[in-house]
Amino acid sequence: MSNKKIHIIGAGLAGSEAAWQAANMGVPVVLHEMRPHQKTAAHKTDGCAELVCSNSFRSDDAEQNAVGLLHAEMRKCNSLIMREGDASAVPAGGALAVDREIFSAAVTKALNDHPLITIERGEISGLPPEDWDSVIIATGPLTSIPLAEAIRELSGEDSLAFFDAIAPIVEFDSIDMSKAWFQSRYDKAGPAGTGKDYINCPMNKEQYDAFIAALLSAEYGEFKEWEKDTPYFEGCMPIEVMASRGPETLRFGPMKPVGLTNPHDPTVKSHAVVQLRQDNKLGTLYNIVGFQTKMKYGEQTRVFRMIPGLENAAFPRLGGLHRNTFINSPKILNESLQMKAQPRLRFAGQITGCEGYVESAAVGIMAGRFAASEKLGAPLPFPAKTTAMGSLLNHITGGANAETFQPMNINFGLFPPIDGKFKGKLGGKDKRKMLSSRALNDLENYLLENPAQNPESKKRAASGR
Repeated sequence: MSNKKIHIIGAGLAGSEAAWQAANMGVPVVLHEMRPHQKTAAHKTDGCAELVCSNSFRSDDAEQNAVGLLHAEMRKCNSLIMREGDASAVPAGGALAVDREIFSAAVTKALNDHPLITIERGEISGLPPEDWDSVIIATGPLTSIPLAEAIRELSGEDSLAFFDAIAPIVEFDSIDMSKAWFQSRYDKAGPAGTGKDYINCPMNKEQYDAFIAALLSAEYGEFKEWEKDTPYFEGCMPIEVMASRGPETLRFGPMKPVGLTNPHDPTVKSHAVVQLRQDNKLGTLYNIVGFQTKMKYGEQTRVFRMIPGLENAAFPRLGGLHRNTFINSPKILNESLQMKAQPRLRFAGQITGCEGYVESAAVGIMAGRFAASEKLGAPLPFPAKTTAMGSLLNHITGGANAETFQPMNINFGLFPPIDGKFKGKLGGKDKRKMLSSRALNDLENYLLENPAQNPESKKRAASGR
């Protein structure tokens, strides 16, 4: 057993969670973050766990949605990201969305206050020093070029890459509420909501057709030569790319009008609806859901002001794109997230090819616990593949086809069937409920059988409670 600390590179969601988990198991951690000394193309602050795209952790429904199930599992694992996400929640229908500034500040404070966590600022250029015998690389999709190149050379694999997109933010006071209205789709209330959590801007057919035409004819920023062949991630597709796939695509995507009734004219069915989701606790900022874009800034202002209710919109942040990098995890990582070519290196977060805030943090939980248990001389077994965390781990470390590996959100398609009964595409509330119930039960047993993961569980086991 080594007495040296665990070094974690990157203080995003995965790195912050990994540090929290390892330290809570009693192992000292040094958390390295290059900001503010070295900036990235997307971050605006030097805070830990800064959210650079959406402020949504997506559905919080633990019974019918795989993301909500992952939320529930992470809460059982004493997740810092979920704790502070819950504390900084803003209304978002059935989703868990957060005030990004409050959230990041709270995560940063928790890490700074932990007696076993030291945060060091500065870039790690290239591979970590050889005397760092336990390292978690959680640098995310914006990994610095020197480190990315070192990883590529060591693994013998070219880095895979895709574009991730940022949606614009609108000031609430600039929205014309005589045309827009508050309502969640199907009036669904979420963890911090009332069923009236989204601002809805309706379009008739003529307005929609004109909007699509403007999207397709707008001016867009040029990609650099090395960016041109980089594929987009399907779960975060720029709005203009969706529009180019056909005139009806957006009406079946982010602009679908179902589950919404315009109180200003309830007898008329909207042809399409643009939704805005609260972005901060004060309710002064709203982001346009699904409106990631590469449009030039002037064009964004012109085109988005065509949306009824946004004619005079003020945009404190416009949309944008940045390049994301991830490794071919099924080929180069083992089941405990260690690099086969150099086992002292573990990986966590989006760089592994998981996609999404909570997925990244969940992999951070596992990486932190695996590294800490190794330091403690009692390596942990892997969570069951029947759990959301176990199915995600299985996918990125071997369950996916290495030849066609692409980023993946958690979904029920990654879970093994129950007693072989369910084959093909999952569907139906009963099936999802059964899968969720099994997952939570199996995770609970996993945590009870391995009390060293949680000091509180260890105390309960020792006391017989």
